[in-house]
Amino acid sequence: MSANLYRVIHPVKDIEIAARFFSTVLETEGERVSPGRHYFDCGGTILACYDPAADGDDPGDGWRHHQSQYLYFAVADLDATCKAIAEAGGEITAEIASMPWGERIFYAKDPFGNPISFVDQSTVFTGSSASA
Repeated sequence: MSANLYRVIHPVKDIEIAARFFSTVLETEGERVSPGRHYFDCGGTILACYDPAADGDDPGDGWRHHQSQYLYFAVADLDATCKAIAEAGGEITAEIASMPWGERIFYAKDPFGNPISFVDQSTVFTGSSASA
């Protein structure tokens, strides 16, 4: 069996703020697919920003990311993306650095405190078995 990851749900508390933030950072308008969902095509995988209240859904106990549960995005211009995060209302939590496995990367939070990360696409590492 072969499977392709095609969509990731990203919890947000305000779909309008999320749409503006990710439109700025990802340099694409995305698409509003319901009152509480805004989709961004990230190279064939959809980032689905989801605001349960705006969709009329019960938020239940809420939805919280673990502090190390990042969404990782590969981008062509890491420096420009880092600048865009701050300008769009995000927070840089770790400046651009080179990792021992070769990735050039930085860590941030979106306006809702969700952990996100950006990697220079020319340095993306997907595991040693991927290069074999």
